Amino acid sequence: MQRMAELLELRDECGEGTSGAPALAGSCLADNRLNLDVYPDGCRRFLRLFKEQQGEVVQVEFLRLSSNDCLLDTTLGSLPHLKHLKSLVLKGGHARDEFGSYQHGSLTSLPPDFGNLSCLTHLDLSFNRLSTLPSCILHLPSLRMLLVSHNSLVTLPEDFGRLSKLTFFSAMKNQLKDLPQSIGELSMLQNLDLSENALELLPEQIGNLHNCTELDLSGNRLLSIPDSLANLKSLHRLHLHSNLLVTVPASLASLPNLSRLDLQNNCLRAIPAEIQTLPFVHIRGNPLGETEPSLQPDKSSTRRLKRLFLASGEGSFTVTSEGCRVVLACGIHFYFPPGAASEPLQIRFRSLTPDPQWVKLRHHDVLLSRVLELQPHGVQFQQEVQIWMPYISPQTPHQHEVVVRTFSEQSWSDLKTRVKKRRKSKKCVAYCCVLHFSWFLVVSRLVQNECKVPAEGTLLFSSVDPNIKVIFPPGVTKEPRSVKLQVLPVCAEEIQEITASAGCRASPLLYLSQDSTVDFLKPVRIQLPLPPGVTGLNLDQSQLHILHGDLEGQSWNDITSEVVLEFTHLYAVFEVTHFSWYWLWYTTKTYIGGIAKKVYERLRLYQVNFIALQRKKDPEQVLLQCVPKHKVDPVLKKLQNRYRGPEPSDMVEMFEGEQFFAAFERGISIDMDRPDCVDGRLSFIFYSHLKNMKEIYVTSPVDRKGQAVKGQVSFYRGAVPDSIPEDASRRRKGPDSLWLATLPIKLPQLKPRWDESPGPLYGFSFPPLNLGNAETGYLTQANLLSIARRVGADWQNIGLNLGLTYQQIERIGYNNREDLNKQILDMLFSWAQQNSEDPGCVSKLIRAMQESGRQDIADEVEAIIELGRQKYSESIRRVGLEQESSTEDSAIAMT
Repeated sequence: MQRMAELLELRDECGEGTSGAPALAGSCLADNRLNLDVYPDGCRRFLRLFKEQQGEVVQVEFLRLSSNDCLLDTTLGSLPHLKHLKSLVLKGGHARDEFGSYQHGSLTSLPPDFGNLSCLTHLDLSFNRLSTLPSCILHLPSLRMLLVSHNSLVTLPEDFGRLSKLTFFSAMKNQLKDLPQSIGELSMLQNLDLSENALELLPEQIGNLHNCTELDLSGNRLLSIPDSLANLKSLHRLHLHSNLLVTVPASLASLPNLSRLDLQNNCLRAIPAEIQTLPFVHIRGNPLGETEPSLQPDKSSTRRLKRLFLASGEGSFTVTSEGCRVVLACGIHFYFPPGAASEPLQIRFRSLTPDPQWVKLRHHDVLLSRVLELQPHGVQFQQEVQIWMPYISPQTPHQHEVVVRTFSEQSWSDLKTRVKKRRKSKKCVAYCCVLHFSWFLVVSRLVQNECKVPAEGTLLFSSVDPNIKVIFPPGVTKEPRSVKLQVLPVCAEEIQEITASAGCRASPLLYLSQDSTVDFLKPVRIQLPLPPGVTGLNLDQSQLHILHGDLEGQSWNDITSEVVLEFTHLYAVFEVTHFSWYWLWYTTKTYIGGIAKKVYERLRLYQVNFIALQRKKDPEQVLLQCVPKHKVDPVLKKLQNRYRGPEPSDMVEMFEGEQFFAAFERGISIDMDRPDCVDGRLSFIFYSHLKNMKEIYVTSPVDRKGQAVKGQVSFYRGAVPDSIPEDASRRRKGPDSLWLATLPIKLPQLKPRWDESPGPLYGFSFPPLNLGNAETGYLTQANLLSIARRVGADWQNIGLNLGLTYQQIERIGYNNREDLNKQILDMLFSWAQQNSEDPGCVSKLIRAMQESGRQDIADEVEAIIELGRQKYSESIRRVGLEQESSTEDSAIAMT
């Protein structure tokens, strides 16, 4: 064929032109075959032949064309005239881009009358841009072999089973998420390749492929496989490696012709004995022997259990030996099976704002919930208790996974977690099993693959990128040790933007860790894909660098000269003896370590904007929020009916868990006694998926009565990571060097502070009040005055939710009809006097504020109560009355 191509090319170059067409046709049409994919202008040649020698061309039975050809669309219209066509190849991959990578073809569809090719038995559409399978393919009655690998297919048609004569089907390297049930109707299918897709479930009907001899499902996201696979009596080879399988049916061992079963690199903790003893089973890369908690309660016992529904403000419940199911107002669920507690046990709980000094997030972690504290700490349950925690669905790509993290033994650790989306509410929940209570939160982390490395060695794949492999040779360790692998894909465009260089490219970022401090006895082989656009054909080894990063990514060292690099067409392979971060770079730059450090730091930063809005009905109420850049427009649209203010600040960059402060300036101030006020500045913690929002009341100096106050609020960095890039912060000199942004605040008129008014308040005189109790925290008269200043026009709604009758609200409004402030004070203190003896009155006040849409006041009351509890605990501790706390309590107190 190559010789034929050379002769034909030479003939064209000699200038035979049209007169040479018959000779050209004779050479290409030998044996009714027309192979034009070897020519860069193959479609042009086909069109010329079709025009000048149509009688011969329509007799062609085998045709090959390149889908990288610019005239492909024009050529497709002529193909249905080839009524005798038996084999058609329209593959891409015949051209390369500027970096040497193979380019996919331009084919996205086929003409409708393509289905008239009644003799077509072989169709190859690989390496194209198909997002759906053209419907005309289902009308090819003789089709036996269909290849659509390396496309972008998400699903197959529901009536795919119409291809009843199909014997070979390959759809590898697509994006298939599920399969139609009709696939079971392909009764003649012998070879099915669905590897490297995104399949999570298989239909039971796949067990109807009785003639199938080879089935490749590797590189998907399968958690399980149907028992019906045991019906494939003709099956010789079954490939299931690099999935997420937690179990396989024992019935696979009964397949009479099975000669290879590949289960490597899954999540199998146990394999049925019937399968494990088979000589042709491959099981490396599975966490065999590790226990996995059962996360599904027995349904029959669940129906008999008592259910407890706790209202907002309640902070405890009692569990007996009979067990129960508990639902908190915030959406958290507990399942205590019968016998979990041997005697009645009071469970206390509370939701805490995460403190970055205590909640230490790892690099690339994303916090998805508040901290849940469950007491008593350390009490051992007789059976595992389930905790179901709702979380904010992360806007993170597939390389992240959601886990529940708990604090125990002075550190945070991840629990075995499953996630699901509730059908009715569509909310996401993460659930896990525990034997004792502590602190819990939900995070999104990089997908983690792990395995036990025995003395005989093993193989570990990445489920994010199966091309990344770690090979442990025999004798690599004396004692088994646990190894974890995480991968962070890096977008080529992102690297180019950060480095301002089109010549810098990098492979996915690989992080390896182990549970032993001892290096491996033998070198461990690591396989990484070459950076985008780099292949073994165009590789310049002088531009390739292996970088090793420390655990915190603070420094990146070029270790290229210290390792032996091996290359294939697509991969680089090297050996190491200790684990950390590894990164493969391709660049002409010399000081690559500094560039990698800058890129790594920027990958952890979020682009955000600051918002400062004032409530339209009450300009003294100010809403401050730090919003990720992509959420700014939806947030402003949601708030525009109730708030007004300036445009958001310019974009700045912040780390997950970074502290920042808001300072009111130029004549505007806030209450300095707030628990979240530090040196006159309001403290915030930025978490990309939580609401970084506070509503507060501002004041202005008394001596400026009647004048508008034009002030501002400025945002400053707080505890900043050491490795923050210089261009991520704004440069101001002096004490304000960590300034981020400034937004204007304008108060139209100045109102006197109620608690600074001389004499009885607006004609009211109230006896001293202490709502609540010392242990849970008091609300004093001064606290109620501070709360009253924040109520505004919502006082009637709040009063009704507090339990006042409509007639009482009407009377208060009429008696104080000339003064809104008097209406608020009368309502609030009337309720307080009526409920001063009720120990749960503070919880009622918080709940009423929430039900009235005033979460800002509810948060303020909770902050006051929390501060009171802390002061009470400190006073008890000083006089030596506090009981000795657990080790974990002490650890938290120290933080």
